[in-house]
Amino acid sequence: MDFSIQLSSYFPDKTYGGHQLYKDMVEQAVLADQMGYESVCLTEHHLINILMQPAPLQMAVKIAGVTNEIKIMTAVVVLPLHDMRTYAGEVIVTDMLTDGRLMLGVGRGAYAFETGRMGIPIEETREKFDESLDVLMALLANEEVSWDGKFYKFDPLTIMPRPMNGKGPPLMMAVLVPEAIYHCTKRGFHIQTTPLSGDQQHMIDQVEAFNRGKAELGAGGKHLTLSLSRVGFVAKSAADKRRKILQADDYYSRFDNVFTGPGLVENGMIKPLPRNQTAEELGEGLLICEPQEMIDKLGLYAELGIDRVILNVNFGATQAETLEAIQCFAEEVTPHFSTSEALEPA
Repeated sequence: MDFSIQLSSYFPDKTYGGHQLYKDMVEQAVLADQMGYESVCLTEHHLINILMQPAPLQMAVKIAGVTNEIKIMTAVVVLPLHDMRTYAGEVIVTDMLTDGRLMLGVGRGAYAFETGRMGIPIEETREKFDESLDVLMALLANEEVSWDGKFYKFDPLTIMPRPMNGKGPPLMMAVLVPEAIYHCTKRGFHIQTTPLSGDQQHMIDQVEAFNRGKAELGAGGKHLTLSLSRVGFVAKSAADKRRKILQADDYYSRFDNVFTGPGLVENGMIKPLPRNQTAEELGEGLLICEPQEMIDKLGLYAELGIDRVILNVNFGATQAETLEAIQCFAEEVTPHFSTSEALEPA
């Protein structure tokens, strides 16, 4: 089982400054590379202060320039917000400038506020995502591609330059609903998922859906991988664990607002709203704990066959605390779990 650090760019205080925030993310990536993490993750979000990364491909190139081995995964880029005729070229160039370390996780978008302000109602994002994905894959794999669909209509064109391996970087699908995970796996896609603040049974259902789809593919699905994202942090003590869970609860009071709530945002800052779940209930599902408890919890993940655990460590702790937790996890937790083989293109 491999481990990844999500550079999730949480920005609860504008006075901290975006420039410093991104310096922090780069510093975390450098440390993750030095400590032997398999990858770092970059999300894409616009207009809001959670997961605040409007230019993930640019950040990927920056990180590649200051690290040596670590892979750089998008988790995820929001395809409906882009024109695939230009985005395909950006992906190819990024793959080249990162020396083939890019892994492209793609999704439809999660926040109605964000997509709505960008002119795409959330109700339309599924349909546009499906067509955008088909267009992107065609443009990466083929020359002289033409299209006549609902969202794209164009005469034959060839994206330049051409991908290094003829297909572009490994492609990963972001999916939450177990049945959708099953169907995307059956189509031959690597999967990225998360139970968010959900309970353990929901996570198990997600993993079982992936395993079912992979098993039905037989030898053709052997290379497929499942990445599971969780808020996670190595706590130094029981009291520190409690403090971090309360920080995570505050983080989710904003996350839930734009994910399942009314989307109340002022001047780019998401308003915290009361949550139905208690902090104690939230803490039961997250990976916020001392090292031995972390090892015990991750034992289930390994038994289920999860290939990669993505740790979202940016939910309110200071940069110094976060760097310490990244190092502690690598030194005290990672050695208990073996690494997987290199990811192959979908």
